[in-house]
Amino acid sequence: MTFPRFIAAGEALTDLIRGDGDSWHAKVGGATWNVARVMAKLGIPSAFAGAVSKDCFGDELVAASRAAGLDLRFLQQNAHSPLLAVVHQTNPPAYFFVGDDGADLHFDPAQLPAGWLSRDIWLHFGGISLARPKLANTLLQLARDARAIGARISFDPNFRVLMDEAYDPVLREMTQLADVIKVSDEDLRGLFRTDDEARAFATLRSWNPQAMYLYTRGAAGASLCHGDAHWQQTPPAMDVVDTVGAGDASMGGLIWSLLLHSEADGATHLRHAVAAGSLACTREGANPPEVGELASLVKQMQVNHGLSILQKSNLG
Repeated sequence: MTFPRFIAAGEALTDLIRGDGDSWHAKVGGATWNVARVMAKLGIPSAFAGAVSKDCFGDELVAASRAAGLDLRFLQQNAHSPLLAVVHQTNPPAYFFVGDDGADLHFDPAQLPAGWLSRDIWLHFGGISLARPKLANTLLQLARDARAIGARISFDPNFRVLMDEAYDPVLREMTQLADVIKVSDEDLRGLFRTDDEARAFATLRSWNPQAMYLYTRGAAGASLCHGDAHWQQTPPAMDVVDTVGAGDASMGGLIWSLLLHSEADGATHLRHAVAAGSLACTREGANPPEVGELASLVKQMQVNHGLSILQKSNLG
């Protein structure tokens, strides 16, 4: 039996977004689910491992997963309530989550295809799934099992308001388990409850010095740190339409580069990450880039050698 090469485990949800007046519209989403779609769009056999509801919201997520080419053997549906992100204000963003006994909490790894977990699999974790205790416990054990057999693990905490002090042990353990970790400036401020981003990043790295870290700062660019090596890249000039999904796209671009260009240097991997995130900003919603446009943009980019966040943290 053939299994996907990449699997993102976590949450798939529905964003309910308030428009003008009392109008609302729904969009399928979820940080880990988005990364699975990015990888599938880039041609990597991929799946989302998680659970959604058996109703109109869950059916839409299943349909979107099928349209994205994800392996549906890893997506479960159950008769619990949907997980909703109610975005009642967009500028600045203000939101809350609904789904106290949501379908996502009842994800059961025992129902996944027999023999799927092997050292050849790349597993990705993150999002609010790890801030929901019942699901977090399930996913942490899955990550431990994956680490024990030598599978590769990536982690993007993707800070949200659910991640308070109770999330701190999860953040630390997932950082220690992962091979590749992505974090943004906003993530660091929220996760460590500080404005000292450099010190927060140094603390994060101290928990797992062997890991590779992608640090993104929006229009200011990104840094890639691995051991004592570090690279920095500014994004290319693009017409920004929507930044939704840019972080997920950059995570996908990095993993795609690491999978397909394993012998390349960090500068190459970083260009793929920044290019993928930049392309995601040129279209509305979380719409992943295609391989051709990603390769074309990477060829146009030059790596920078400015002062990195790693150097700044050492100076501080």
